[in-house]
Amino acid sequence: MTKDSRRLPLAEWQLEDSDRLKEIFQRKRSSLKLTQEKIAAELGDGVTQGAVSHFMNRRTALSLKAAVVFARMLQVPVSEFSPELAKQLESMTSDPTTVNNSRLSTDTPPNVKSPASSNSPLPAEGDIGNDHYAFIPQYDAKAAAGLGSENPHVEIRSTLAFKRKWLKAKRLKPEQLIVIYADGQSMWPTINHRDVLLVDLSIVEPIHGQVFVLAHGEKAIVKRLVKSPEGDWIIRSDNQNKVDHPDRVFTGSDAYEHRIIGKVIWRGGDL
Repeated sequence: MTKDSRRLPLAEWQLEDSDRLKEIFQRKRSSLKLTQEKIAAELGDGVTQGAVSHFMNRRTALSLKAAVVFARMLQVPVSEFSPELAKQLESMTSDPTTVNNSRLSTDTPPNVKSPASSNSPLPAEGDIGNDHYAFIPQYDAKAAAGLGSENPHVEIRSTLAFKRKWLKAKRLKPEQLIVIYADGQSMWPTINHRDVLLVDLSIVEPIHGQVFVLAHGEKAIVKRLVKSPEGDWIIRSDNQNKVDHPDRVFTGSDAYEHRIIGKVIWRGGDL
């Protein structure tokens, strides 16, 4: 498994953002005495010069945080290189309970019930604000609890709010998280079809017994990784019907083909 797995395929508008950002950087870097290393330092959280380069070379999609940092350092509005992210920022600024015209306090994703427990990572109805909640980007990508879902075009639908206190207790960083959806029943009863999955993109090394989203070409799957006594890694479905959902063992070149996108931290959906 490789650390190259954390990238989801970029949508067309994200590719265009990357091209615009690169053009602006190349045009203004001399006059501003700006380097990719300086931008990486501003982004913080261990971001490297290589990661900054990926934003400008169609390899990594811009996050809202990265867009704000780039805009400040390049001395341009976000809209100059990303009209879509500028709209999202404007929406969040004008009404902190709204992102992409979706009421986060009342509209939950499909099959997700409004949380009643104070232990829930999601906000209760009418209880939301930027100080207490982190807004995690919600992608339309599917991670198949089955043979694999193709995601040739991945776009941000909106965001899902999570309690900052809950994220801090789990030592999670909002900028390293995404929300996607499960597809299929191979991980039943742990994960159901259309469950919401909170995925930590920073965890890209296998951990025995944990559930991960993996990429194979343009397909994504959600499976449990189990280390065998022989030292091989097994891709395992929780569904006990092993005729339809058999274990898969991979080593050598197979291990290279299965790249970890991130670790599943939380799932939400109907019981």
